[in-house]
Amino acid sequence: MGDLYTALQSTDGRDVLDIVDSLRSQGISQYVDLPQIVVCGDQSSGKSSVPEAISGISFPTKDALCTRFAAELVLRRSATQHEQPLKVSIIPGKDRSEDERVAMEKFAIDWQDLDLGTIIDRAMITMGLAGSDKVFCSDILRVEYSSPEQPHLTLVDLPGLFMAGNKDQSVEDAKLVETLVLSYIEQPRSIILAVVSVKSEFTLQQITQRAREVDPEGNRTLGLITKPDTLDVGSESEQAYFELARNIDVHFRLGWHVVRNRDFSIRHATNAERDAAEKSFFSRGVWVALDPNQLGVDALRIRLSKTL
Repeated sequence: MGDLYTALQSTDGRDVLDIVDSLRSQGISQYVDLPQIVVCGDQSSGKSSVPEAISGISFPTKDALCTRFAAELVLRRSATQHEQPLKVSIIPGKDRSEDERVAMEKFAIDWQDLDLGTIIDRAMITMGLAGSDKVFCSDILRVEYSSPEQPHLTLVDLPGLFMAGNKDQSVEDAKLVETLVLSYIEQPRSIILAVVSVKSEFTLQQITQRAREVDPEGNRTLGLITKPDTLDVGSESEQAYFELARNIDVHFRLGWHVVRNRDFSIRHATNAERDAAEKSFFSRGVWVALDPNQLGVDALRIRLSKTL
């Protein structure tokens, strides 16, 4: 049997994934388990920068704004660059009325400019999140992107887990988000990309506990460590996360991966500059002792493609 990654990048592999995503776009995934990679973690874990790094699409980010709904990012490799490579739509949640479903299903945009800020603002209005006390919703924002540089991947980015409420989000909201995350990661066809940030104590981050609850053997969980550049060189914390990356402390069958996020200081850097900074960082220090296949976004694209 040939290499799975090669098969998935082939025309036949793309056709299979296109069929799966056609079903997903019709909302079938709410009733039938479909293969997908679920990006999940605590708030401020750096998880929402992962889809941007993998796809090269510039996602709008606001320091005080967390992901407020599930977002499906469907990436497909095309033979040529499409004139309109980006399509955006909304899949209504099961709790929506018929009138709300009709309004959301009319929301469909073909967009050539990859600045998604205006599109997401419009989507939030359609979902009833703009100018409302409602913080989170069960609707899904679907973004389809095709280009010659893309891998064949479908990622689902979920709101971040949190425990304590504040003026912007309540304890009830925390329970809603936890229920949403569990509804995705408990599906046996979901690959769990469990994102943990080195800027917080590992034992205080909820996602690995939640992942082990639904995947106790770790057969479909890949751990992802973010923000390694914020660790003090030679510190106990750096050593602890290095051991985590070696799949010793918490063992997953799919192992662990490490990426350097696009931080605030380089937020305006190009994708090429971001990738160059990441490669430079992993070329020195404790991380050089890890397998290169565990380091950086380029290697992550390949690992994720192999999991589907």
